[in-house]
Parts: sequence; structure tokens; C-alpha cells
Amino acid sequence: MQTSLPNVLNVPVDQSPNRAAQRSIHILHLEDSAVDHQLVLRALTQAGLAFTLRRVETLLAFEQASQSEPVDVILADYSLAGFTAIDAWTSLVKSQAQPPFILVSGAIGEAAAVEAIQLGMSDYLPKDNLAKLAHVIARALEVHEARRAREHAYAQLAVSEQRHAAFAAHLQDAIEEERASIAREIHDDIGGSLAAIQFDLAWIGRHSADAATLQHTRNATDMLRHAMGASQRIMVNLRPAVLDQGLASALHWLSESFEKRHGIPTRCDAAPLHAPLPSAVELTAYRTAQEALTNVSKYAQCTAVKIDLSDAGGTLTLEVTDNGCGIAPERRADSRAYGLKGLRERARTVGGWLDVSSRAGVGTSITLSIPLEKTSSSTAESSS
Repeated sequence: MQTSLPNVLNVPVDQSPNRAAQRSIHILHLEDSAVDHQLVLRALTQAGLAFTLRRVETLLAFEQASQSEPVDVILADYSLAGFTAIDAWTSLVKSQAQPPFILVSGAIGEAAAVEAIQLGMSDYLPKDNLAKLAHVIARALEVHEARRAREHAYAQLAVSEQRHAAFAAHLQDAIEEERASIAREIHDDIGGSLAAIQFDLAWIGRHSADAATLQHTRNATDMLRHAMGASQRIMVNLRPAVLDQGLASALHWLSESFEKRHGIPTRCDAAPLHAPLPSAVELTAYRTAQEALTNVSKYAQCTAVKIDLSDAGGTLTLEVTDNGCGIAPERRADSRAYGLKGLRERARTVGGWLDVSSRAGVGTSITLSIPLEKTSSSTAESSS
């Protein structure tokens, strides 16, 4: 329906003190009745609202106006010539331009009004209640701004988490590189020096007949063996070369070494896996078990430890369980408890997660889960 009224109406801002700083609201009115459009204009003017109002009648004109002009609010009749407000809303969703969308229509029925709100439209106002239109617009704008602020905050949080994850991954890589460097220095420098001392002590033992000298030589040799064993253990902890034999073998070795050092019976159920793992996943699982056993030795006060490893269902699952005293809630909530936090961050770097279950007097279970499909595909892409 055509009308002699202008398509765009600019209503001057009220210059009273309470309106001087008010921003003009750009309103797009989807309405094929010139009379109803005039009623909306009158209601907004009487409410003292600062606004510009443009009326469009067809779906094509609506799409062009909503995409080419700044629009703060959309007012729409429900039933128009050849289409409905649902069609207009759908076009907005496709174009990702979604300002507040308010139905201003005659009686459309409760079902249609509910459907419109469920689709995401802001509100519904009957045409015989236009006195509330300014209030409805103000409320829709407030809700819209709050939603945008929340979405912006979520986006910023996501960016922050991505940066944090990237930094954590970089930090873990740097730590592993530094550990490998220290292990090489221990092997090349300290290991070589200890081996030379061992040869000299052996020479003294063969060429000396003095009983006191021989006794000192034997004592020094025993201390040297202890130092060489300690250096070997430190090198393995710094750079687990045992992982070259596979994660299952490494965990068996780790559990046996833990049992020998601490005297705590440790059972390891780690059958060979169905497929080779990316090195980053293997190292993450090994470090998780290593840190879990360190916590057991320091805090658990347990009499048994169990390590389980499985790749069933396309997910690598590592679980370290003890029957100790459990983790006190205040210690888990301690901001300085970096051990578990570090394990969680390490798990995230390979697309996994860490769960901690603990009950006082029953024990603690630390479970690492890593989906293998994602890690396998990323490995294949990097090798291609």
C-alpha cells in the first residue's frame, strides 16, 4: 500500500535538560498500513523519544534497509502482503544483523506470539496498546545492549583462554627443552667425570697394598656408585628416554622405580596400545603419572598405588589411584597448588582434560583423558 507520508521521519530531540544528551534512536518500521504507521509515530512523539523512523512495506525493501542502514530497533507488523514478520526475522538471522525486533501487531494469537519470542524476537505489543511502545523499545534496547556486552565479554574470555593455553603450551615446551639440555649436560659432563673418577679409583685399588688406602678406595667407590645412580635417575626424570620403548613400558618402569624408592606396593596395568601415540601425548601421560606419584609420596600416606592405562573407545585414559588419606578440600582450593593446575594445563595442550576424585580416608584418583582421533589427525596433517 502506498502512502503520501514521507518514508523517513526525523523527530527533533527535545532540548530540555533531561533530553539534551539523549541519543537519537534509528527505527525501521515494517508496516503496510499508513494509518498504523502514523499511530506509531504519534505514540513515540508523545513519549518524548528522540528518534528517526523509516517505514518499509515489502520484504525486499526491508532486507535492503536493514543491511544498508544503521538500525537500532525494528518494529514489525505480523501479517503483511505476501509474507509475515517471521520471514523478515529469518532474513535478519541469515544476514547476522539482529537489532531488537519488536512485533507491533493486531491480535495474532498466543501461539504465534510465543513462536515469535522463541525464535528470538525481543517482544510483542498489540497495536491497541501503543502507549507502552516507548517503554517496550527502551527495555528491548537495554536487553540487547546487555546481551552484546555479555557476548563481547565471552569473546574476550575465549581469546584470553586461547592465549593462556598457547602460553602454557609454549611454557611446557620450553621446560621440556631445558630439561633435555640439563640431562645432556649431566650425561656429558658429570657422567663423564664420574666415569673417569671410577677408573682412577679402580687403578688405586689395583696398585695399592695399604689397607687404609684400600678401605678409603672402597668407600669412595661405593659413594661414586651412589652418585652415578643418582645422576642416572635425575637424567631419566629430566628426559624420559624410556619413552622410546613406548608409553606402557615407560609406566611399568616408573611404577617399579617408585616402589623400590618408597616401599609402596605399586601395580601397573598398562597393556600395549592399539596404535602409536604422538610424542606430545606420550610425554603428557608420562609427566601426569610422574607428578601423581610425586604427590602420592609426599601427601597420600597410602599403602598401595595402582596405575591403569587404556586407549579403548578412541580415548587414551590414564588413571593413578591410591588408598591414602585423600586431598583436603582446602589444599585443592589453595591458589598455590600449582601441581594439579599444571597437569590440567598440560592436558589442555593436547586436547585432553584432567579429573581429580578424592575422599578423606578413602584415597585419591587422578584421571587423564585424551581423545586420540583429534591428535592422530593433527599428527597426520603435520607429517603430510
